[in-house]
Amino acid sequence: MIASLSSLVTSFWAALCLRTLLLAAVTFLFLVKIFRSQHPKNYPPGPWGLPFVGNFFQIDFEKNHLVVQEFMKKYGNVFSLELGRSSAVVVSGLPLIKKMFTQLDQNFVNRFTSPVRERITGNNGLIVSNGQTWREQRRFALMTLRNFGLGKKSLEQRMREEAYHLVEAIEEEGGQPFNPHFKINNAVSNIICSVTFGERFEYEDSHFQMLLKLLDEVIYLQTSMAGQLYNSFPRIMKYLPGPHQKIFRNWKELKLFISHIIKKHQKDWNPDEPRDFIDAFLTEMQKYPDKTTSFNEENLISSTLDLFLAGTETTSTTLRWGLLYMTVYPEIQKNVQAEIDRVIGHKRQVSLSDRESMPYTNAVIHEVQRMGNIIPLNVAREVAVDTKFDGFHLPKGTRILTNLTGLHRDPKEWATPEVFNPEHFLENGQFKKRESFLPFSMGKRGCLGEQLARSELFIFFTALMQKFTFKPPANEKLSLKFRMGLTLSPVSHRICAVPRL
Repeated sequence: MIASLSSLVTSFWAALCLRTLLLAAVTFLFLVKIFRSQHPKNYPPGPWGLPFVGNFFQIDFEKNHLVVQEFMKKYGNVFSLELGRSSAVVVSGLPLIKKMFTQLDQNFVNRFTSPVRERITGNNGLIVSNGQTWREQRRFALMTLRNFGLGKKSLEQRMREEAYHLVEAIEEEGGQPFNPHFKINNAVSNIICSVTFGERFEYEDSHFQMLLKLLDEVIYLQTSMAGQLYNSFPRIMKYLPGPHQKIFRNWKELKLFISHIIKKHQKDWNPDEPRDFIDAFLTEMQKYPDKTTSFNEENLISSTLDLFLAGTETTSTTLRWGLLYMTVYPEIQKNVQAEIDRVIGHKRQVSLSDRESMPYTNAVIHEVQRMGNIIPLNVAREVAVDTKFDGFHLPKGTRILTNLTGLHRDPKEWATPEVFNPEHFLENGQFKKRESFLPFSMGKRGCLGEQLARSELFIFFTALMQKFTFKPPANEKLSLKFRMGLTLSPVSHRICAVPRL
């Protein structure tokens, strides 16, 4: 009896202690949340979040750009989100986006560096670097891209040659269903590879195909739940196993690939006759042996990787959306082909000079970019100095997300925002530029490869439409669903490329 009573008292005390501990823990987390999340006066409003995790579990990372649209409807064109250890402010609407990147461009010129990117490159390279490093690397990259053909016939000729190789590779499919993903990736990548590495890679090159797959995995994993958990709780996630660790393994492999190419260049490098971006960078490094600039091997690797990643992924993803939309909308595909037949014919290769005479094709490419929406929240910025913006106070260091999805689907700007409609870019049969079309962003941190990407899209898309009619496989219905990653890409699919007679 005494033993039973003693056991009952012990159990009661244990339960009481457990409840007390849980209550204390919840109270502690609540207080921490209150004290940690106290924003300055006039900070943008946003949804209430949980202690430590903020709004993390209110965001569906498989479609975060769509979740943002719901928050925008509730909180307005400037609102805030708490994402684990950091907060972000989302800016929507053309007037505010223009103001941010033109009138107040110095205040918003910095990139936000996520913990994942911080671990991979730090303040190196072209995409997320800031300050002196960014200014030096961007200036040098723009100059070097021009020196090696950007805007010149020589680079256009390389695009035309690569389009020919891509057509040949697709012809080998014999009109049977195939996944165009890595063929297109390889073709587009070969253009930037010819500028950065001085060489192109065959579509059968197993080593290069492996690298493209590593790149594709990185694109997806960095914005997955695992990647976002690392960004929100890096000190904990750094030591835990999981898919996020593959991000760093893949980046290590990609860096080794670039390092190997650099070593090959160093063996037969002639400073007086640079062959490509890497040679030019090695020459620049030689000018500053005291290392007072950002021209060092770490930046060479990071900048080359940034060019490789950005020069491959964005354009190839847009082209994949383009072929998919043409397959889903065969009447629009016929209209494109009719214009190609009228302006270029069946045998002559497309050239950039044809673009002015092909307003419908140009409009279709632009509509693919609008609907494909491949970078839906832009590349994140960071407020450089305390800033008053649209009546709100944004402290230095605030992460800024630009709502390009809201802009490209704004019913005030587009007649049929949710429908693929090339007429958005046509007026009286002529191509019409649209101010609310910003797939390359704008301002000083706008995409430095915009001219290259526009040229590639026109050459590759037109060459493929000239040679093939794209159709869905028999008894298969194609989906316009997307896969969320660093870019918004089509889900894996197969199409048939039927040669045009």
